[in-house]
Amino acid sequence: MATTLAFDVYGTLINTHGVLSLLENMIGDKAQNFSNTWREKQLEYSFRRGLMQNYVPFSVCTKQALDYACLAHKTPLSDDQKQQLLEQYKILPAFDDVKKGLEQLKAQNYRLFAFSNGAADAVNTLLETAGISDYFEGVVSADDMKTFKPNPGVYSHFLREASSTGANTWLISSNPFDITGAISHGMRGAWIKRSEDSIFDPWEIQPTTTATDLVDLKAKLVS
Repeated sequence: MATTLAFDVYGTLINTHGVLSLLENMIGDKAQNFSNTWREKQLEYSFRRGLMQNYVPFSVCTKQALDYACLAHKTPLSDDQKQQLLEQYKILPAFDDVKKGLEQLKAQNYRLFAFSNGAADAVNTLLETAGISDYFEGVVSADDMKTFKPNPGVYSHFLREASSTGANTWLISSNPFDITGAISHGMRGAWIKRSEDSIFDPWEIQPTTTATDLVDLKAKLVS
């Protein structure tokens, strides 16, 4: 059986800070810190919603996190500006290494799937806009389960949808919580460390392997 690779989307394939240029036009030098807060709260809200079993789509977490960032940075954006940012979030760019990395992995006969907290239609739009949708056999969304990663049920859902087993599946993610969630569920995990400053949680669970980007990943999986 060919090895299955489950690629996280936001932050791994797709650059969530792709809104930065638009933010800079709106709020100047506050943009980077604002963008960081927006992303951090987006994830926090998904965690909290999952634990509370009070589900809303990931897009709602994204919108509410934007509202929070406005409050936290004392930057009152207009409704029109917020809508522009949310529209931009639907067409974020892929990281520069992604297309080449996916092409190389596909050539090695790995089975490639996109695996996201985002709803399937939103993920498909992102992948198509970034020009990488053709590399994937399919998209598997946590939205089907009405919860979020790292709920173990989401990883079970992926394995069912991909007709794979944990031992034969790698979760590829730049998000440490996603790697620990997948490994806890019997999968292997490749952490994409996109920044030298990134820290993996000092838990008893560590990545099966670590790569700097998707091109580097090919060598780490083969070795």
